[in-house]
Amino acid sequence: MEGNQSWITEFILVGFQLSEDIEVLLFCIFSLFYIFNLLANGMILGLIWLDLRLHSPMYFLLSHLAIIDICYASSNLPNMLENLVKHKKTISFVSCTMQIVLFVTFAGAECLILVVMAYDRFVAICHPLQYTVIMNWRVCVVLVIATWACGFSLALVHLILFLKLTFCGPQEVNHFFCEILSVLKVACGDTWINEALVFAGGMFVLVGPLSLMLVSYMRILWAILKIQTKEGRRKAFSTCSSHFCVVGFYFGIAMMVYLVPDNSQREEQQKILTLFYTLFNPLLNPLIYSLRNAQMKAAFNKALQKKRTI
Repeated sequence: MEGNQSWITEFILVGFQLSEDIEVLLFCIFSLFYIFNLLANGMILGLIWLDLRLHSPMYFLLSHLAIIDICYASSNLPNMLENLVKHKKTISFVSCTMQIVLFVTFAGAECLILVVMAYDRFVAICHPLQYTVIMNWRVCVVLVIATWACGFSLALVHLILFLKLTFCGPQEVNHFFCEILSVLKVACGDTWINEALVFAGGMFVLVGPLSLMLVSYMRILWAILKIQTKEGRRKAFSTCSSHFCVVGFYFGIAMMVYLVPDNSQREEQQKILTLFYTLFNPLLNPLIYSLRNAQMKAAFNKALQKKRTI
């Protein structure tokens, strides 16, 4: 058996078994989603950069969420679009490895930046008089650097263990991109350490942060109910409900994919969930934060007015 093993140079991404016409149609639809994602998150970055009123910790964190969403979608969607339009499903081993590293980095960073954003809202609502002291710029920068560092460190550990595996065939990965659990299924030998790391990483970036956020939102809800004015309660609910929508959508799907026991009957469901996760989540974040945020809408209207006067 050892003599027959060889280092493979590429994988075949099975994806969904579709006709060429359907693949072309999906290419057009997915391309539109990807373009909208880049435009929407780019618009958020532009508005935060141009409008001085948005130079605050809350929007500083939101800008990093937008950057993560752009990078997250760009880590696997371009390759998937290329495979759809060229009707080829191969990916080199190096490209596949890079997809795994980038996906883990940005997915982990997004989970943790959402925790930091929840903490920011907790301080703003529960300790408003101390907000500028607690959430000063130095603290914000340290927290953001920590989220990126944790995401990259988790990906680095996955990479080290992944490169120790041997792949001797079959080369077919039952996914539309190099999702780590799907790639591990085509490896030779025992992959229990890799799978255990995936589960432990999921507990670290999903269950732990979600527990902290639930506690903080319970405290926030209690503080909101104590607000005397109806306008004050409305503003607080509006800000936090948008963030809670993002958290519920993102963490809910991720936990279904990575923490629910795997079986062959769930593979197709997991591919659909991951596709939804990859396409819609990076686009949903800017839509929720811009449409439900009065300051973002005011900054957008101001930018439009400046453009008309020019």
